[in-house]
Amino acid sequence: MRVAGRDRPRPHACFASHEKLASWVTLCPGNHISAGKRKHGRTGDADTYIKPMLVQAAWAAIRTPGRLQAKYGRLVRRFGGEKNPAAKKKAITAIARTLLKIAYQVLRSGKPYENPGADSCTRRESPGQRQAYLMRQLQSSTPAAPSPSPLARPPDPRG
Repeated sequence: MRVAGRDRPRPHACFASHEKLASWVTLCPGNHISAGKRKHGRTGDADTYIKPMLVQAAWAAIRTPGRLQAKYGRLVRRFGGEKNPAAKKKAITAIARTLLKIAYQVLRSGKPYENPGADSCTRRESPGQRQAYLMRQLQSSTPAAPSPSPLARPPDPRG
């Protein structure tokens, strides 16, 4: 008896990274920069099965509260606002790529996905980590006091 899907290679066996997989699925927009001018490209129409399913899954994913819904809201605001239909489509394409990345990582590691929550980008580090980082920045920015050279004489206490 043959189990479906057992004989197929895993995505991480065929693609070195999730970026290469996203490129194959054509979820990577072109980005051409020359002489300081930035020209945006289209995502492409290469894969007619995976990409539409990911986009449909992205529309469903933004309906449930969590990290993807929060990311969608941030992207729509950045791309032009709720009234701009192109902003919504660009944001959905980005969410579809995130779903592909999540699926790749789940298949690669074998661990189930755990939703970090809607506030995951605002609470990436604990207050203790932030304080330690700021202390390191402060220490590296203040010049150290010059140490006395070993050849210098100590000051005479008698005056």
